Amino acid sequence: MHTPRVGLLDRLRQLRGSPPDDDLVGRTQALVVRGNEFGYDEFGLSKDSLKIAVRLATWLYRHYFRATAFGIEHIPATGRVLFVSNHSGQLPFDGLVIGAATFLEPAQPRLVRSMVEYFVPSVPFASYLFARWGQITGTPENCRRLLSAEEAVLVFPEGARGISKPFSKRYQLAEFGKGFMRLALEMGAPIVPVAVIGAEEQAPAINVAPLARLLRTPSFPIVPYPPFVPLVPLPVKYRVYFGEPMTFTGDADDDDDVLDEQVKVVKNRIQSMIHVGLREREHVFW
Repeated sequence: MHTPRVGLLDRLRQLRGSPPDDDLVGRTQALVVRGNEFGYDEFGLSKDSLKIAVRLATWLYRHYFRATAFGIEHIPATGRVLFVSNHSGQLPFDGLVIGAATFLEPAQPRLVRSMVEYFVPSVPFASYLFARWGQITGTPENCRRLLSAEEAVLVFPEGARGISKPFSKRYQLAEFGKGFMRLALEMGAPIVPVAVIGAEEQAPAINVAPLARLLRTPSFPIVPYPPFVPLVPLPVKYRVYFGEPMTFTGDADDDDDVLDEQVKVVKNRIQSMIHVGLREREHVFW
């Protein structure tokens, strides 16, 4: 595991407890966005709308979660890539932190397009805002189109199983789906494994299954503090680890048994990165 190089000025800022300065306007302008004459790409992304999301994400990343990213050198500057991460925390702040890290930390900022759960577009305002901010419904076709356009895509193979796991199962990976591996093989995309430390503690909750079934959501979490639903996460400290890119060969139409072995390799890599992150952290909140 490699730690990113940190300049003297940045090191002094870290020791003082203040974050580095971020040229948000310059970084946003440096993003490669394939927009039409009205400034929108084919999925509804708008650079003007993205500026709002970037400011919010930066504040959460730098000040609220006080995130630290490791292995930044493993983020490809250009070209198609699948970021594959563990998933937890009831609400997808882990995806926000990963996206902020890829935007803020490398010399060349990258916009990560997250594959969100199917039920998210049914949430009021979510479908509009997520589209404007570059996040899209997690269908194979959407992912295929983004990779064809040489974009970076973030997937959570645990899906709802990961984000709604009980606190007693924290940092234990749930079963991985195989869709991401089929797409990586079909599109010839490298996989960058990502391990997130901190999200498991941001909203320790129990799942009220009857309410989840009534509302037709994967879970209905209740936390033991007001307002008792995990709308506001605890100010845990995030640590994000980017591993070395992994490449796989084979037929995307292979049987599940064949793909299972390749998926297991990625899952085991992420689990080992999680173990490293847990050993290295000193406290949940700092």
